[in-house]
Amino acid sequence: MTIELYHLIFYIWIFLFGIVIGSFLNVCILRIPSGESIAKSRSHCMNCGYQLKWYDLIPLFSYLFLGGRCRRCKEPISLQYPIVEGVNGFLYVLIFFVKGWNLDAAIYCLLVSALLTLSVIDFRTYEIPFGINVFIFVLGIVHLLLHISDWKQYLIGFILVSGIFEIIFLASGGRAIGGGDVKLMAAAGLLIGWKMAYLAMVAGCVIGSVIHLIRMRITKEGHKLAMGPYLAVGIFFAVLWGEPFLIWYFGLF
Repeated sequence: MTIELYHLIFYIWIFLFGIVIGSFLNVCILRIPSGESIAKSRSHCMNCGYQLKWYDLIPLFSYLFLGGRCRRCKEPISLQYPIVEGVNGFLYVLIFFVKGWNLDAAIYCLLVSALLTLSVIDFRTYEIPFGINVFIFVLGIVHLLLHISDWKQYLIGFILVSGIFEIIFLASGGRAIGGGDVKLMAAAGLLIGWKMAYLAMVAGCVIGSVIHLIRMRITKEGHKLAMGPYLAVGIFFAVLWGEPFLIWYFGLF
């Protein structure tokens, strides 16, 4: 077997694993905001209550085979399901492609799944579930233990951006930034370090401002925005391309 074929098979398996995890993310996105158990209740059609069989739950493929409709009532199934599954699988492949085959890449895959989940939930509800921030914090602890010699940059990352956000939160009475955003940047900062956390904050704020201004102009969206999705994009960018970006940026001076 050639090295190229080996790599291709590896990436196919990574993608398949990613879409399976993406299917679970859809369950979390649907049930966490309503307080429904993500483990005890069986998956069912939101329109007719039909309890889905195992062959209705094959990520991406079941949606395609069913033509995007419920097997029983034929009502359309939300595009969110295949999109989240496909995006999660693609991002897993991208992470391993950019970061290489190592444990850090596996941790970043779990991070991006958490970011994808909280982004959809926050976009809909303007709340970041506390449990997802705890999960990212645990990833940060694991990553810190794997890179214990660099512990200072990760501990500084834990308090730097979250500290800035906490000041804004207190000064504005929670109107300018949410408590979930503060916790998100604390957990993410512990995982990616202070330089990447600061870059993620700047990138997230810039992207959020630009996109929300466009939405306000086109869709008449109000001034209130969910920062979680934009911070998530900033964190993802910092994880994959933060270091070469900073080298390029400071090389301009």
